[in-house]
Amino acid sequence: MRVPGRSSDDPPTRTTLDEAALRAVEDLLAPVDARLERDYPGDDVSRQPVHTVYVPADRYHAGLAGEWGEQAQAALARAGGVEAVLDAAGVPPELRDAVADRVRAKLDREPVEDLRIDLEDGYGDHGDAEDEVVVAAARALRNELERGSATPFVGIRFKSFERPTRRRGLRTLDLFLTTLLESGDLPDGLLLTLPKVTAVEQVEAMVTVCAGIERAHRLPAGRLGFEVQIETPQAILGADGTALVARMVHAGQGRVTGLHYGTYDYSASLGIAAAQQSMEHPAADHAKAVMQLAAAGTGVRLSDGSTNVLPVGAAEQVRAAWALHARLVRRSLERGYYQGWDLHPAHLPSRFAATYAFYRDGMPAAADRLRAYLAREEGAVMDEPATARALAWYLQRGLDCGAVGEDELVVLGVDVSGLGRLLRRQGAEG
Repeated sequence: MRVPGRSSDDPPTRTTLDEAALRAVEDLLAPVDARLERDYPGDDVSRQPVHTVYVPADRYHAGLAGEWGEQAQAALARAGGVEAVLDAAGVPPELRDAVADRVRAKLDREPVEDLRIDLEDGYGDHGDAEDEVVVAAARALRNELERGSATPFVGIRFKSFERPTRRRGLRTLDLFLTTLLESGDLPDGLLLTLPKVTAVEQVEAMVTVCAGIERAHRLPAGRLGFEVQIETPQAILGADGTALVARMVHAGQGRVTGLHYGTYDYSASLGIAAAQQSMEHPAADHAKAVMQLAAAGTGVRLSDGSTNVLPVGAAEQVRAAWALHARLVRRSLERGYYQGWDLHPAHLPSRFAATYAFYRDGMPAAADRLRAYLAREEGAVMDEPATARALAWYLQRGLDCGAVGEDELVVLGVDVSGLGRLLRRQGAEG
């Protein structure tokens, strides 16, 4: 293209930076490039569960997830059926049939995506009797793995690395993994949860523990990762005024897989009255915003906490609890928290109804924007590459949890394999 005022015979525009100057810039920034590539690798684009179900270890047994699905369906039947939970979740008329079908299918097929065998707050202090419970839990999990009935993601929450519980937590972790490895390989979806983290050094200690267990059992280096539960104010703001959660992520040396917000421990630590403790309290929003910033670009996944309002009792009480839970689930999704905790089987209908409505509600517009971006069409919205990847993530998450089907996206003009390419490019770019 000709530049106005310039003749085609004019010499090319001259620059002033010589090769030595350019090389100096490269030398200066090479360590920065390496650090960014190491510390901010991007997401690995694998599936993330929409929830984590916490079950006390002494109540865990093979087939538990299926029982939760049956109990969830029984709760639906007592409180007015699927239509009642759709009403509570505010699902619009045009989405109701599709959401209802998917909620029913999910409760039949895969009612629990991520199961955490809890040996911390949900289990309590039983002294040395914990050994027997840990071994039984590991053997029950192996039973499920062999039968093909295990949830896609599963693991344990052991006691924290604070002084009073440290040795018990370490023994439980070691005993669980050793028992599981005696009878086969570790499952791909294994998740280990380190609770009540108050110091960066506790994360560093967990890295040391994981490496030691890997050596002892001849596991590949880096095989064991872990989630960090953010339940204390010290994790958000250190004594030096820095956000320690950001340092915790990087102290994990690539082993930290998730940051999970603990609603009630965190709120109580700040002196918030019990009646006001909630996932939507301003203190909770602040903590989760800091967590979100700390995790950005690192590939570490985020999870919101739970509501302790259970859908139990009379039908109207159940429906009111569903309405609260569904609203909180939707609120978390809109803020970029794609996972949360569920504490009761009757939470499952509202979890899936709200989640499926969220993805189906935005699916046509997201598909249209992504298709237009890939085709370089002009429209009312001009999206940047980063936004295009966010659109792809939105649709991929909808696929992963069963909210939408590949056939539906194809009808809307989306190349499903193209989603994977966009997301893998995100990981490569960091």
